Amino acid sequence: MKDAFGLPQTLLVLGGTSEIALATARRLIARRTRTVWLAGRPSPGLDEAAAHLRALGAEVRTVAFDALDPAGHEDALGKVFAEGDVDMVLLAFGTLGDQARDERDPRAAVRVAQTNYTGAVSAGLVCARALQSQGHGSLVVLSSVAGERARRANFIYGSSKAGLDAFAQGLGDALHGTGVHVMVVRPGFVRTRMTAGLPEAPLATVPEAVAAAVELGLRRRSETVWVPGALRVVMSVLRHLPRGVFRRLPF
Repeated sequence: MKDAFGLPQTLLVLGGTSEIALATARRLIARRTRTVWLAGRPSPGLDEAAAHLRALGAEVRTVAFDALDPAGHEDALGKVFAEGDVDMVLLAFGTLGDQARDERDPRAAVRVAQTNYTGAVSAGLVCARALQSQGHGSLVVLSSVAGERARRANFIYGSSKAGLDAFAQGLGDALHGTGVHVMVVRPGFVRTRMTAGLPEAPLATVPEAVAAAVELGLRRRSETVWVPGALRVVMSVLRHLPRGVFRRLPF
């Protein structure tokens, strides 16, 4: 069960090798979390992530999970919830893709969309139903400011995050009053392996800062969290720029 400050004792991470997710797990273990499930494709990286969190004192288990296999989500995630209540689910999987390549190869573009949106819809609904059945819990969804307004440089990724963001907001409304809390987290550019080599955007941040924002959002029972917070204002301006002006911006 969560403590008086809304922090989880049991955490399920979808995307168990995500640097942001692992930074969040480390922070929550330092507070109260004692059991962590890492869901992801079986790999040395997943095993290393589990060993790292065990060294911090948590009981850590892994479960095979593939965002691109919605047909297997019920079974994979059902195994976790069958072991007992889960206080928080962190939906953290996703792929950036390669915009130039993906424009030339529609199948690659579809894979980005299926991972970031279709897979998240499937896994999100499975977890939401389980959380609702137990009567409590938080579903934290890692979205992106890229979904606020798709840019020429990454509109395939941005459009998939826009769909995810809208889905998570709607799911939160559907679950209002059930005891299940949905929180959408919108980071800007985060320095991770996924963004290595890309030009750094203004207001860039790090996984640890996102983790801190997630903790604060849980304590406040927020519905939307921006990281850093200044992006709320920046994106409000960008969202309302005339299209012709937005198109000429140098990013």
